[in-house]
Amino acid sequence: QGQLVESGGGLVQAGGSLRLGCSASESTFNNYYMGWFQRAPGKEREFVASISKAGTSINTADSIRGRGTISRDNAKNTVYLQLNNLKPEDTAIYFCAAGLRRPWLTTNEYSYDIWGQGTQVTVSS
Repeated sequence: QGQLVESGGGLVQAGGSLRLGCSASESTFNNYYMGWFQRAPGKEREFVASISKAGTSINTADSIRGRGTISRDNAKNTVYLQLNNLKPEDTAIYFCAAGLRRPWLTTNEYSYDIWGQGTQVTVSS
């Protein structure tokens, strides 16, 4: 089973931007749909965005719609999450995930088979 490694988290002021990256070790990365989830302090893990294998289908949570964009570069085995106009409520650990089994339900964390360790995003007011 492949591994996922997130990067790009950090401390940013409200209104700022971050680009999170998630690199996959597996050469079959192109076979997986990919997702980003967040776990804010004291909350359950929540869906943020997902992208299909070819990048032609994207889902975005209401919480970041208009401020966040998911993309992927299959040649680099990497998926990205661009977050703009960040708010303090975006503070969370962000996880990327890869899935094979349920491409029709990418908003559900149980549709994913491989998870990264997460990267912390902290937004100060």
